[in-house]
Amino acid sequence: MPHKIWVDADACPKVIKEILFRAVKRTQVPMTLVANRPLYTPPSDLIDSIMVPQGFDVADEAIVDRVGGNELVITEDIPLAAAVIEKGAVVLTTHGRMLNAGNIGEALSVRNFMDEVRSAGVQTGGPAAFSRRDREKFANALQRLMG
Repeated sequence: MPHKIWVDADACPKVIKEILFRAVKRTQVPMTLVANRPLYTPPSDLIDSIMVPQGFDVADEAIVDRVGGNELVITEDIPLAAAVIEKGAVVLTTHGRMLNAGNIGEALSVRNFMDEVRSAGVQTGGPAAFSRRDREKFANALQRLMG
């Protein structure tokens, strides 16, 4: 079980934050949400937030600077995932995908390829809408991690 949870909270769906709030209450594992705007957090000594200035990757840098080994980071940002995995953290995407040292290289390759495709002007349609199935996959993966 990780001893701390970090959330890349700017784009994290509300339903995922609610699942995380319940998990923190159940497991007593502290959590910090990082965003460039004020966030709601329920009253708890275990949950806090850090508001960073506006800017490209400012929240990501704040997480990378603070994260340690055996900590969990919740993000969809693949470069952020790679940086925290390098520091010994585990990543769970909001869609329930576990990222670790064994699969982050592939995830980075796919992300970079899609970035090149979009840069060439190809319309890729963007990410799929967040679904009930995504929520279930996230909750199940979090349960496996947190016990």
